[in-house]
Amino acid sequence: MRELAGRISGSRPFEYFIIALIVANAVVLGLETVEGIGERFLHWFELAHNVTLAVFIVEAAMKMLALAPRSDRYFKDGWNVFDFSIIVLSLVPAVGPFAVVARMARLLRVLRLISALPELRLIVSTLVRSIPGMLHIVAVMSLLTYIYAILGFHLFHEHDPEHWNNLGISLLSLFRVVTLEDWTDIMYVAMDLHPFAWVYFLSFVVLGSFVTINLFIAVVINNLDEAKQERLRQLETATTADEVIAELRAARESLTRLERRLVEVQNEGGRSPAGGEVSGG
Repeated sequence: MRELAGRISGSRPFEYFIIALIVANAVVLGLETVEGIGERFLHWFELAHNVTLAVFIVEAAMKMLALAPRSDRYFKDGWNVFDFSIIVLSLVPAVGPFAVVARMARLLRVLRLISALPELRLIVSTLVRSIPGMLHIVAVMSLLTYIYAILGFHLFHEHDPEHWNNLGISLLSLFRVVTLEDWTDIMYVAMDLHPFAWVYFLSFVVLGSFVTINLFIAVVINNLDEAKQERLRQLETATTADEVIAELRAARESLTRLERRLVEVQNEGGRSPAGGEVSGG
């Protein structure tokens, strides 16, 4: 039973079935928002949600059974913990104050597509690994924005109080500038007072947008390469239980054939030549 559960839960057709089920559940969630369809097919939509949840529970049970008697190893995988958490949240009854939680749990089922596809898992793992490097970039960018906000306040707050009235509004204005959302409107107003105000804005755009974005991309690409290398090492060294059993069986068959051959050699060596005659000259 344990080997059967492991073969089913780890098989490619079952993986495709889970992916198709997640996609179908996402389609159902989208159809529920369409006026007229949600009320008309409410019973069938609820049935689809219950079937999806039942399949997820069976999948988790088979994975735990495949790892028996050390089923606790199931929770050592972060993706298994993620899937199990979605199952637990989905079991919350959609009534009263828990209705919002139940709806959110149904939406979280769509995120299971990430854990079902290795390529998406790799991307998410890369983003998680990139967080420390990104935090350093964010810290530098925050310091730069703080300095520019104070400088902008002293330069433009009297002429353009709408965008530079205090430190908070100055920070919001710089956030608008760094996102390149109509930032030239702010610059032109400032240039009415200071003709060389464009130096202030262009320098901040270059440092805040182009340089920072390139740094983010560099960090992500670097961690993506590291994640790929780690994944390749895991694939090279990982062996399944079936592979180990197959190798043991092959070794046992080889030893059996070798043992038979040794017995045959010993039997042939122990026989004395019959009917041999010695001729003399």
